[in-house]
Amino acid sequence: MEYRPLGATGISVSAVCLGTMTWGSQNSEAEAHAQIDYALDRGINFLDTAEMYPTTPGTPENRGSTESYIGNWIATSGKREKIVLASKVAGPSFMGPVRGGNNHLDRRNIEQAIDDSLRRLRTDHLDLYQCHWPDRPVAMFGKRGVQRLNDKPETVTIEETLEVLADLVKAGKIRAFGISNETPWGVAEYLRLSREKGLPRVASIQNPYHLLNRLFEGGLSEFALREGVGLLAYSPLAAGVLSGKYQGGLNPPGTRMAVATNFPRYRSPQQPDATARYLGIAHAFGLTPVELALAYVYRQPFVTSSIIGATSLEQLKQDIDGSLVELSQDVLDAVDAVQRVYPDPCP
Repeated sequence: MEYRPLGATGISVSAVCLGTMTWGSQNSEAEAHAQIDYALDRGINFLDTAEMYPTTPGTPENRGSTESYIGNWIATSGKREKIVLASKVAGPSFMGPVRGGNNHLDRRNIEQAIDDSLRRLRTDHLDLYQCHWPDRPVAMFGKRGVQRLNDKPETVTIEETLEVLADLVKAGKIRAFGISNETPWGVAEYLRLSREKGLPRVASIQNPYHLLNRLFEGGLSEFALREGVGLLAYSPLAAGVLSGKYQGGLNPPGTRMAVATNFPRYRSPQQPDATARYLGIAHAFGLTPVELALAYVYRQPFVTSSIIGATSLEQLKQDIDGSLVELSQDVLDAVDAVQRVYPDPCP
């Protein structure tokens, strides 16, 4: 396992991160604890969660249970110092009401959210605290670009959000902060405000990145490389699509697509053909589809960590093993050839 710096924080994280968004819906607490133990044994020290988890599917009734599962593991194992723990605060929600349904990335909401997360996680601090998505309307979760500005009067500015996060760092509740589902403009604004106001610097950006969506390369990768705002790549298997298990219109019981309906980005008309091409590359070079997809993300120089998720220990083992496979230049050239024909069908 490789370990990489988390921005300029001085924190070192494993290049594979254990994702947790199915814990509390598709996974029981006992299964969650077993996954953490196995991940630690394999050298993973980085866990990522969120106040909104689980999400596949998630309901107001089980929201927060993922953090509670992790908190119970921390309390019973006594291994808090063994993990780098990251969570997220939700912005204006399209996934059901949070904190009374008026949640923004303002002081009231962020301070309440961090206190609630710390209580559920049974810890006195988070190593990384992330804004799950911007307060302003942006293209995300299957949408492309910004055609017009439509900020609402109640939209919270990045400066206000950053000032609250800075206070959380001063209070010792978080060691560092990151952003998620952000744009190049958003990253630039966080960096500008940090320079001009003397506020803490953004450490990471958690955005989708996989063979069916390489949009991060179009502008954000340069920020990652030049400014040290590394990518925490989520959905490196495109919610399991790149494993090939949904090819031919299949929808196996218990899989993410079978239990969740909130993933339209992976149902584009071009996706099956593009996926078939990548499956063909894997077969031609003696790789499994999981190895091709995960190893591709793992090796990118702008990636700090690749966030994998699994609903079984066998899947978790395959995901870790697959991430560490070396890819030849011939494989990389073949991948780029498919990208030119099917550019980012699942934004």
